[in-house]
Amino acid sequence: MLKLLGLKELIESISQERNLPRLAVQSAIREALLKGYERYRRAQNLDRKQFDEDYFDNFEVELDIEDEGFRVVSTKTIVEEVTNSDHQIAVKDVIKEVEEFGDDAAQLVGQEVVVDVTPDKKEFGRMAAMQTKQVLSQKLRDQQRQLVQEEFQDLEGTVLQTRVLRFERQSVIMAVTSGFGQPEVEAELPKREQLPNDNYRIGANFRVYLKKVSRGQQRGPQLLVSRADAGLVVYLFANEVPEIEDEVVRIVAVAREANPPSSYVGPRTKIAVDTLDRDVDPVGACIGARGSRIQVVVNELRGEKIDVIRWSPDPATYIANALSPARVDDVRLMDPETRQTHVLVAEDQLSLAIGKEGQNVRLAARLTGWKIDIKDKAKYDFEGEDAKFSDVRAQHAAELDELSELEELQKQQNQQLNSQEFETTQDEEEFESENQKIY
Repeated sequence: MLKLLGLKELIESISQERNLPRLAVQSAIREALLKGYERYRRAQNLDRKQFDEDYFDNFEVELDIEDEGFRVVSTKTIVEEVTNSDHQIAVKDVIKEVEEFGDDAAQLVGQEVVVDVTPDKKEFGRMAAMQTKQVLSQKLRDQQRQLVQEEFQDLEGTVLQTRVLRFERQSVIMAVTSGFGQPEVEAELPKREQLPNDNYRIGANFRVYLKKVSRGQQRGPQLLVSRADAGLVVYLFANEVPEIEDEVVRIVAVAREANPPSSYVGPRTKIAVDTLDRDVDPVGACIGARGSRIQVVVNELRGEKIDVIRWSPDPATYIANALSPARVDDVRLMDPETRQTHVLVAEDQLSLAIGKEGQNVRLAARLTGWKIDIKDKAKYDFEGEDAKFSDVRAQHAAELDELSELEELQKQQNQQLNSQEFETTQDEEEFESENQKIY
């Protein structure tokens, strides 16, 4: 056995420092020592033969925690004549240890035996020790990443409480935990996932949306969190509105612009809600008495504007509601196939409907899934727009008809080819049958 003084304290300190179970640390140390032994054997390779990838699969490292040491053992096959000392052992070298076989050595050939092949401390070498240290560091990182993945993979798409630790480039590194009593893990909040009104000072607490748990081996935090994702808004409303938690009110759609393209426009969210209970006002339930419920959400999002609107199965009504707070006079569904609509408003409602730098109409379009054009009702040319879209619809219908004809033609050609193949096969079978009769 090769002594490792301080092994017990080493395992304990690594376990506490890296928040890893002792068994995981022991496993990492065994793997590292085995890699160190491989380095030692490669250095001893005087014949310069090539080692296969699985050459050292029959070697293992055993740790002795109490005596603070380790041994390397190898499973070898008993043979008459040794051609590979790493995988084989001569029968004459083991017959003395196996007394029950007596003089009948032939019974031992082909069986396997575990042999202690631990090198001396001097033989192990400085390079092998360095290899062991490097591999141990890598294995410990791998163990940590695996534990984080197992701990948080079921929490993707949920909201967690975090604390700001430090800043790296434009990202905020946060401490997050999966539950009470669990160790803290680092998470990254990139620039694109931050809110412009947040003050990310060290030690500040934030609720974040767990967007992704990385499963690769790249450096840095495995957890990607967000303050800009729409899922955070959904969680906050579900947390504040009991009717959503009880599934009396449901959130149908959310459109959020947490980082507008211009600094002159603030973050804004539109959320569409609905209910099957006639006695419940879904919008009122989300807003609360004197705006108490929605104000909690707004405060958490640092003053972000939030429009709660009523969802409707009627596209025209839904689009009109989505353009809130603007007052809509008429919604004309010009082309349901391509989902294009004209929304008519009074002149004094134009800027409100469009929003600052187009934000209101942009969010309404994303919320409803329709392409929305805001028009001044007083200047709108009903006949001209109807004629233009009539031509568009006719052209679209003609394209669909042409596509349908092409598909039908292709179908007929395929049927003809299949029929020809069938007839050819039948002819070949009849020809073969005739030949069999002749012969």
